[in-house]
Amino acid sequence: MQKIVTIGGGTGHFQILRGLKNYECEITAIVSMSDDGGSSGRLRDEYGILPPGDVRQCMIALASESESKILRELFGYRFKDGHNLGNLIITALTSIYGDSSAAIKEAGKLLKIKGRVLPITIDSSILIGESENDEIIRGESRLDVFSNLQYKIKKIYHEPKSFLYFEAGEAIRKADKIIICPGDLYGSILPNFIVEGVPKALQESRGKKIYVVNLFTKEGTYNFNASDFLNEVEKYSGVEMDKIIINSSKLSDEVLNKYLSEKSKLVKDDLGDDLRIIRGEFAAEYLSEIKTILRHIPERIAREIIAV
Repeated sequence: MQKIVTIGGGTGHFQILRGLKNYECEITAIVSMSDDGGSSGRLRDEYGILPPGDVRQCMIALASESESKILRELFGYRFKDGHNLGNLIITALTSIYGDSSAAIKEAGKLLKIKGRVLPITIDSSILIGESENDEIIRGESRLDVFSNLQYKIKKIYHEPKSFLYFEAGEAIRKADKIIICPGDLYGSILPNFIVEGVPKALQESRGKKIYVVNLFTKEGTYNFNASDFLNEVEKYSGVEMDKIIINSSKLSDEVLNKYLSEKSKLVKDDLGDDLRIIRGEFAAEYLSEIKTILRHIPERIAREIIAV
């Protein structure tokens, strides 16, 4: 049975896990711990816990959509004050069991998830970004909305240093496939690789490294092409990708114009005839969604990952 590790955070990670859970494989979802905004940020500040938001999302993705339907809905329920019930449950479990990693495991048992969810680190650190004009951006939530279209992010790092959680490192080293998921490049994806020990674990792993390229750019990556995303992933991870999966679906003018109005562009495929590239119609328009109307299709992207 294939041992598959996914690394990421956010909606892109969620979509891939939703597809992978339908296959006979051992899944370990490894999640960035840099989130400091919204409900996660408030709970992190008030209770000193690891940010639970992306962990919760991964668990919902890996839970059965029939057997765990009501629990999935409960874990996703958001109160008027902005707090999410799943985040509060993980916070309570952290208090009961004494540490966040134990709480994450117990929450997974409650949801009866397929596979497991692990934090990339159990250290509490602030994500710091530095732009090309030497502007310092403190915190993932501020980096997430960095909107200087003239200057790019030059460097990110944790303060203080963070270190690889041993179970996450073990999973990476034993994996048959390691999937670098799409997501906010500087807020959700690259922060995993600045954790001390992660590049070394990736280099020691014999598993195939597969990168799923973002669909759209955003603040901080506005003029990025596919090669720019790939270069940053390979630079920070310290390894060369074995396969690169990129979407080639045609989009409606309505979708393109909506993203352009939000200072986002469709990621241009400039990867040429690189033999590592897997191209296909891996995304669809979800017009009923308020926040995101273009997403990877879980079934298609997972099938491609399994087939590699």
